Amino acid sequence: MTEWRGMEERWQRAWNEARLFESDPDSRPKKTITVAYPYPNSPQHLGHGRTYTLADINARFWRMRGYNVLFPMGFHYTGTPILGMARRVAGGDPDIMDGLLNIYGVPPDAVREFVEPLKIADYFSAEIEMGMKEMGYSIDWRRRFTTIHPAYQRFVEWQIESLRRRRLIRRGSHPVGWCPQDGNPVSQHDTLGDVEPEFAEYTIVKFGWGRHILPAATLRPETIFGVTNLWVNPDIRYGIWRVGRERWIMTEECAQKLAHQGWRPVHIGAIPASEILGAAIQSPVGGHIPVLPAGFVRPDTGTGIVMSVPAHAPFDHAALRAIDPDGAIPSRPIITVSGYGDDPAAQICEGLDPSDEAALERATETLYSKEFHTGVMREGCGPYSGRKVSECKDDIRAWLAHRFGSKTIMEMAGEVRCRCGAKCIVKMLEKQWFLDYGDESWKASARRCLDGMEVLPPEIRGEFHNIIGWLRERACARQRGLGTRLPWDPDWIVESLTDSTIYTAFYIIMKYVNAEAIRPDAMDWDLFEYVFLGRGEPPHPAAQKMRQEFLYYYPVDTRHSGRDLVPNHLTFFVMNHTALFPERHWPRQIVVNGSVLMDGKKMSKSMGNIIPLRGAILRYGADPIRLGITISAELLQDADVNLESVSGMGARLERMIRECGEAEPGEAGGEWEDMWMRSRMHGTIRTVTANMERMRMREALHDIMHGMERDIQWYARRLVARGRAMPPGMRRLICDTRARLLSPFAPHAAEEMWHALGNDGLVASSEWPEAGDVDHSIIHDEDYLASVLRDISHIVRVSGIIPKHIRVYAAESRKIYDTVLECVAGGAADMRSIMGIISGDDSKRHLRVYPKEIAACLKDILSESVTTREARLRHVTFDERKLLEVHLPDVVRTEYDCTVTVYGSEGVPESEDPKGKARLARAYHPAIYIE
Repeated sequence: MTEWRGMEERWQRAWNEARLFESDPDSRPKKTITVAYPYPNSPQHLGHGRTYTLADINARFWRMRGYNVLFPMGFHYTGTPILGMARRVAGGDPDIMDGLLNIYGVPPDAVREFVEPLKIADYFSAEIEMGMKEMGYSIDWRRRFTTIHPAYQRFVEWQIESLRRRRLIRRGSHPVGWCPQDGNPVSQHDTLGDVEPEFAEYTIVKFGWGRHILPAATLRPETIFGVTNLWVNPDIRYGIWRVGRERWIMTEECAQKLAHQGWRPVHIGAIPASEILGAAIQSPVGGHIPVLPAGFVRPDTGTGIVMSVPAHAPFDHAALRAIDPDGAIPSRPIITVSGYGDDPAAQICEGLDPSDEAALERATETLYSKEFHTGVMREGCGPYSGRKVSECKDDIRAWLAHRFGSKTIMEMAGEVRCRCGAKCIVKMLEKQWFLDYGDESWKASARRCLDGMEVLPPEIRGEFHNIIGWLRERACARQRGLGTRLPWDPDWIVESLTDSTIYTAFYIIMKYVNAEAIRPDAMDWDLFEYVFLGRGEPPHPAAQKMRQEFLYYYPVDTRHSGRDLVPNHLTFFVMNHTALFPERHWPRQIVVNGSVLMDGKKMSKSMGNIIPLRGAILRYGADPIRLGITISAELLQDADVNLESVSGMGARLERMIRECGEAEPGEAGGEWEDMWMRSRMHGTIRTVTANMERMRMREALHDIMHGMERDIQWYARRLVARGRAMPPGMRRLICDTRARLLSPFAPHAAEEMWHALGNDGLVASSEWPEAGDVDHSIIHDEDYLASVLRDISHIVRVSGIIPKHIRVYAAESRKIYDTVLECVAGGAADMRSIMGIISGDDSKRHLRVYPKEIAACLKDILSESVTTREARLRHVTFDERKLLEVHLPDVVRTEYDCTVTVYGSEGVPESEDPKGKARLARAYHPAIYIE
């Protein structure tokens, strides 16, 4: 059994001693491959391994293809999460202490030091780096940096100042996600679960009650014409606040939200819900409506008062019918929508349990979407009658504001919590610095960049365009946390996503800082302008080399990241490159992958399925983990990793290593089976290479681990039938090819295989195997032979017969089959089209009298793969009977210990065809009779 850790350490030392992954400019073509750097507030778990493993496989593949690959890594210290974590450690938070000590295995002595934020970052960055090395990632560690390194801070200053000089940063008021405990804006990296804060804009509609206002917040201002009542929760405490010159009744939670968004509500009294319930209030569009009780009203959503539109809101319909089953308060339908009657909510709620909130939520989403996209305002909606909902919604919102003084309030779209544990809110920041991502000329450049690059998988491209479309101003600075201070306003610190958009360029020059060729304090505006933009004269002795290296490695050839970063980091990566660099330095490719599940479940502490990466490596080995992550899903899908399958991968690698140790030099053989095996290998190399180039890693690995194994097993089966041993040279060729193909995926095992074969050097620095000529005819013939053997096996299994003699009847003519195949290849796929083609061709018209045979051939052909069809179109000299006569008897005799006779399908004596099977033979489908 392989001792994985010892083997991994041996080859990692060999790579380091050979300095194999240190990349410097030379005459080779280059590939600059980067991956999102990690945030070191915890060790990486098994789920983190996917993005980094795919990037490493890509880097190793191109290195073997002869490219000079730069694959660097840094650590993202910037932001507030580490500060919040240190505060929770200092407070003895039981949840975080349990995670650190029991899940991540941090020694108690180290945890005690975690009251200092930098101790946390330094500890986990070292832990992550060790994990990456143990996984065998081919990283050039000479370029390592953290985002609070003084040199990197100088770089961020240049970046942020450059954006400001281009007037892409401005100051003003804008809503942001906000942690009230930290007193800072929050972005995705600052939240639990890495949730990107998103906002929903509510319209506050004012309803009159004497000298008071009952403000109701709604996402659907167009439904004001259908309001039948207001909902108030009897269990909520309401208060009276002075807002401007008005007296508003609302919850304290709403008042706090208003205060954070620039309002100045003043508390002037409390009012119990019982005083409001039953009141008749004035609707802004006319008439009086009652206030009714509803338990679904939440104090922290909107104002704590909800307007009821039972004709178009499933929750309202269910609640109103529960307290008014006789319909004393009738619905007021105001939207006509196809597929629904006069009362859409009542219709969609038929059969639903009124207490099933999840079902009502699904019904709400369905109906709201349908009404927004296809709904039309009915009569009775004033000047908006007859207009589409999607076209007049904003007009109605503006009309309510102008005519009745309605307001807007921003809410978080779903619950978002800061990493410190506090619930985030929306805050209107005054005098905040923003990146103006809403600038249309900037968006146009980003779209041009996106259109000019490759996005993998291609279906994610539209998502990028959508995000560019809705992007608006984004806070680029905060007043607390780790990071770089704004050069023109040092009270502010550059926000964590803003300082991580073009750092791929900094990797190129950090090598010179780490080598002490330049000091951070020498890295000023003139240096960056020269190195990145070629402006001015070299301001430092190292500047010219830095410039040359930048011109060699830039642009980024591939940027790897997870799908969760598409709405922010990856899109900002595109936009900021277009703002700061000339077009020739814009990125060329973005690769997006899904996340990792464990046995079908998302990894989380509550699920108890977080497995630290280093612990998994120690238990299962790095290569089995790499294979298990890669082969479990296509690029954009979530990879569902099963630890049993990971262990199985390890056993298969061990067997491959043993097989390499048994391979000896010698002749590769030139018999039929040997030629077939070589052709299959060349085909596999060609397919794997094409899939690697398209980042279809799962397919490539499947071909290596499963497809190639099937070929080897068939080859061995054929050799046994011929009474031959595998030629030593062929065994060695198979092992050599497989070792090189596996090298990007399982680099340690591949080195062990390479060494066992007696090769010099390292497989990681060897050449990727070249695909030679593929003999498609021999592959077709063997595939056909295998299909006949499968048919024989099926008959034996179903019938239970122990064969003594097998008679096989091969079709004498393929004329009908070939004709139908040509028609299908030309695009015809049904009987009518094919009969039309045959009737219109003088050379084929005589076949019209065989409609049953034509239909049978069509069915056969449509069930075959495109590859098989293409092979049969090319292989016009194929002789079924001859092939079966030459090759079938050996295999059948070996596997069934019986004899075989092969016949043509015509003129077979009755004595040789006792069951009349010959007449059933079709092209490529011989008739079979087993005695």
